Amino acid sequence: MELADYLRILRRRWRLIVTTVLLVVVAAALITWRTTPQYQSSTQLFISTSASSSAEAYQGNLFSSQRLASYADLATGTELATRVVSTTGSELSPGDLAAKVTAQASPDTVLLTISVTDPDPEVAQQLTQAYGDELVALVAELETPPGQNKPVLKGTIVDAASLPGGPVSPNVLRNLALATILGLLLGVGLAVVRELLDTSTKSADDVTSTLEAPILGTFAFDPEVGKRPLLTDLSSHEPRAEAYRVLRTNLSFVDIDAESKAIVITSSLPGEGKSTTSVNIALALHAAGERTLLIDGDLRRPQAAALLNLDPSIGLTTALVGKVTVSDVILTHASGLHVLASGTVPPNPAELLQSQAMAGILAELRAAYDVIVIDAPPLLPVTDAALIASQVDGAVLVVRHGRTTREQLAGARERLAAVGANTLGAVFNMVPRKGRGNYGSGYGYGYGYGYAPDEVPVAEPESQKA
Repeated sequence: MELADYLRILRRRWRLIVTTVLLVVVAAALITWRTTPQYQSSTQLFISTSASSSAEAYQGNLFSSQRLASYADLATGTELATRVVSTTGSELSPGDLAAKVTAQASPDTVLLTISVTDPDPEVAQQLTQAYGDELVALVAELETPPGQNKPVLKGTIVDAASLPGGPVSPNVLRNLALATILGLLLGVGLAVVRELLDTSTKSADDVTSTLEAPILGTFAFDPEVGKRPLLTDLSSHEPRAEAYRVLRTNLSFVDIDAESKAIVITSSLPGEGKSTTSVNIALALHAAGERTLLIDGDLRRPQAAALLNLDPSIGLTTALVGKVTVSDVILTHASGLHVLASGTVPPNPAELLQSQAMAGILAELRAAYDVIVIDAPPLLPVTDAALIASQVDGAVLVVRHGRTTREQLAGARERLAAVGANTLGAVFNMVPRKGRGNYGSGYGYGYGYGYAPDEVPVAEPESQKA
């Protein structure tokens, strides 16, 4: 992955990253708040030898610095802790008290610093002072040669134990800063993992590379689709109307020399907006003066006629079984668009769609219309759409942003290729308006170019999923 890919992930998954940071910071704050404050008191000892000359003083300093590490170890041991417990009357065991003590020898010096940590600042000071006193006594005891009463080394307290002015732990600022850094790292990591695991189509590149066909139109998510699904319900300057005009223009360049075009509108799975797209592109073509016929070719769950408020009971299936001629069952919408409804739902739609009767009807209709738009079932659940597409100029796939996966799209393309049908292109549907420039190039001017003000969608209307 390149830097641009990571930046794209950050823009796309920033909510996940911010949420992760907040959760980690809140967890750190709770842990910090529940942690008992610890106070630390320190004392400093000077370990020296008695010398009568500068040469003896130099040798004594070397000797003292060599012994300093040993006394630092003794200061944290149980022997000195036992003496301190006895002196102070502390209720702690020598082992517990030793765990509270740190001793550090300053490099290239004869200074030894002893620190004791305790929840009570006064107790910490008392124990630290006792440690200093007892270590002075222990040094004198250990450094006095047998038979003599003067130690070779002596310890002197140069800094008495201080009363802590504030707790040394927990360090609120440090904990929150570390939590923020950890949250950022964790959030970015989760965002990258989720991006790698997420195979849904979120960019034009995802669609074109998987489908191996261009994007013919892009439609932003519009909460008004449920209330005004048809192109005839919109004023001409609205962005959705402009998007259909763009799609109509792009379709005109498909098989440009053909006198009559027949195009299947389908999708990978239900709920991606194929029926709404089929109806509206037919209305857009009719408005441009094309002799247009909309066929509701979904013989399982027909919806096109219902969107246009037409009776779907008599239509394609009625003509296929030979009860009437196809011209007798063509309906006319209020806009003037000719519509061939699905008719009664049959028990064997796939057999009807690949029959000679279907081929004859398509040939008859091609001679009568400039453009035929067929609303077909989804490709993956059933074979109907592939069967119809193999008999016409090709199929246009409606791809729903953030829902259709690349695997589903590839499966749909393979279904079409298996029957020798052409994949003419895709319609990228329900693209979020906000930040749509982040989803890759290839949208064209698409949806969103107009004079109507943009609105942030708050809910997804069910009718847009048709």
